[in-house]
Amino acid sequence: MTDFSFTLLESPRWSDYALLDSGDGLKLERFGKYIFARPEAQAMWTRALPPSEWSNVHAVFQPSAEESGGHWIPKKKMEEKWSMSYPLPRGEKLRFWAMTTPGRHLGVFPEVAAHWDFVADSIQQAGLHPERSRRGPVKVLNLFGYTGLASLAAAAAGAHVTHVDASKKSVAWARENQALSKLEERPIRWIVEDAVKYVEREARRGAKYDGILLDPPKFGRGPKGEVWEVYKSLPDLLAACRAILSDDPLFLVATVYAVRASAIHVAQTVEEMMSGFKGSVDAGELVTREQSANRLLSQAVYARWGAK
Repeated sequence: MTDFSFTLLESPRWSDYALLDSGDGLKLERFGKYIFARPEAQAMWTRALPPSEWSNVHAVFQPSAEESGGHWIPKKKMEEKWSMSYPLPRGEKLRFWAMTTPGRHLGVFPEVAAHWDFVADSIQQAGLHPERSRRGPVKVLNLFGYTGLASLAAAAAGAHVTHVDASKKSVAWARENQALSKLEERPIRWIVEDAVKYVEREARRGAKYDGILLDPPKFGRGPKGEVWEVYKSLPDLLAACRAILSDDPLFLVATVYAVRASAIHVAQTVEEMMSGFKGSVDAGELVTREQSANRLLSQAVYARWGAK
């Protein structure tokens, strides 16, 4: 394996989100105007804020015996959904809806915003090169696209985007975010389908993309019961994605939340996939910095390839 940079990648430009504190297996966060407490197994240290701050929350997530299962316990009155925003590098602003869900998430993974910046900047930089811009718009494929924020960041930067997710509810939520961001006129195709099947079909069609994002779950099922297990399925999906990359791709971003994953392993897999293209791999951990004690909380591992 060639050398690659290992980075603790932060998303420091948030104003609508903050990690207020963490510890004792929990994290205290602000999403817009509301404050939540959620489980966080990796927060093995002691909380920095006093109990009075931790009790001043709008809802607490109570996990069940099932992995990722559980329910929210409301503590204060709050709206069913509320709007949040994120500023992209060159002034565009993403707006989106947040709400509590049975899977403990709230419609946004704030630590991934660093990838939104990278994608938007890569697309905009490509538009400044006459030779590349003559080839037409940058085409981006966002797999496991969830509520669409990476898709909207790419579209806001000028790309033609295909967004794929197996959940009809998530895609509907993403389309609402598109409207809230006033990006309805931007070319985004919304696809409800199993990611692997979609990529394989695109390969048969001869479709090509300049950038691909993958943010897969540890385990999931497609709309027709297709089983996804990240350690077994991701290498095959990356190999399939190789066939639909354009001759001069801009980027590939892979984020993995599975607890046993290593950034080194993901980076080596991505580097193998991108061999033959001129570019480099950056890998590491997506981290969020606490406001209370300035500690870093690791959220996921990632590897991304960018063109030289």
